[in-house]
Amino acid sequence: MSIRRPDSLGGKAAIVGIGATEFSKNSGRSELKLAVEAVSAALDDAGLTPADVDGLVTFTMDTSPEITVAQAAGIGELSFFSRVHYGGGAACATVQQAALAVASGVADVVVCYRAFNERSGRRFGSGVQRREPTAEGAALGWNLPSGLLTPASWVAMAAQRYLYAYGLDPEVFGHVAVADRRHAARNPAAYFFGKPITLADHAASRWIVEPLRLLDCCQETDGGQALVVTSVERARDLPRPPAVVVAAAQGAGRSQEQMTSFYRDGLTGLPETAVVARQLWRNSGLAPADIDVAILYDHFTPFVLMQLEEFGFCGPGEGGAFVAADALPLNTHGGQLGEAYLHGMNGIAEAVRQLRSTSVNQVAGAARSLVTAGTGVPTSGLILGVDG
Repeated sequence: MSIRRPDSLGGKAAIVGIGATEFSKNSGRSELKLAVEAVSAALDDAGLTPADVDGLVTFTMDTSPEITVAQAAGIGELSFFSRVHYGGGAACATVQQAALAVASGVADVVVCYRAFNERSGRRFGSGVQRREPTAEGAALGWNLPSGLLTPASWVAMAAQRYLYAYGLDPEVFGHVAVADRRHAARNPAAYFFGKPITLADHAASRWIVEPLRLLDCCQETDGGQALVVTSVERARDLPRPPAVVVAAAQGAGRSQEQMTSFYRDGLTGLPETAVVARQLWRNSGLAPADIDVAILYDHFTPFVLMQLEEFGFCGPGEGGAFVAADALPLNTHGGQLGEAYLHGMNGIAEAVRQLRSTSVNQVAGAARSLVTAGTGVPTSGLILGVDG
């Protein structure tokens, strides 16, 4: 099993195109149209056409099926189409599946996409509504009667324990919000462009679910993002520098539930992230010191600190101080708190821009980017690198 030994995927596929719609609070068009716009933009960026595409990957939560997007985008026959479950935890796994298809010869050019009207349409932050009965829903059912109805409330349980265990105050989470908004303020594509915040602003923002304040919670966004994946060999003939998939992994921990894993041995970490981290470091042969920029899934600030700790950038309880010290360039697009909430797909695009040296908050000499997907759920991660 690859969870116990290195796999052979690294270096065989690359992201060669990125494309997105504008990020807004009211797109004024269907989610299918957003998906097609993002796919078309990504193909243009890659120097490819719809006729080149033979694979599509998205999230189980997406309302625009692969074959419908193919038809609407002018894509012809498909040899590969796939979806990944667990909400934002699927983000990096879409690229992993695309890379697997390319590396095995199942497909030549695979487009990963995610599109939704998450602000003007169904708002995930509103919590559990009209959910069909499922086995995983039974786990939620144990917690709903206690008032744990929304993602913020589920994360707050772990965040409160984290603060207690390490003797910290809620203000420690503010370092993530300030860093994200600092980068978003310089990013014209970000919803909070030109709007940095201070630690005082964070501390003054209203409580959502203690210990989470408004500025600890990601925004809700309408938009679409797409990524084009092909072989490294083909990538070298395309106009953009490729972002090589150095390593890719999915992970679920023991006693894993979807956001409500409250009966594990502890609540101060993210075991699913640890599973991903072990695979990425082992398969890449890299260590935290080798990473030039990190794009960490930031639906809620406490889980950014826990991710840094699980990946070994700092010790348990030290994530806040690590971010405050600006020890690692983090979420240089502004993150989901500052740029847009696109289920992490916009973060992968930023990692590609860093490797192309085209980010608005460019890290000099960036050659390796770490990207993570949604946490608190079965998740995924990537290490991307420059070719050669």
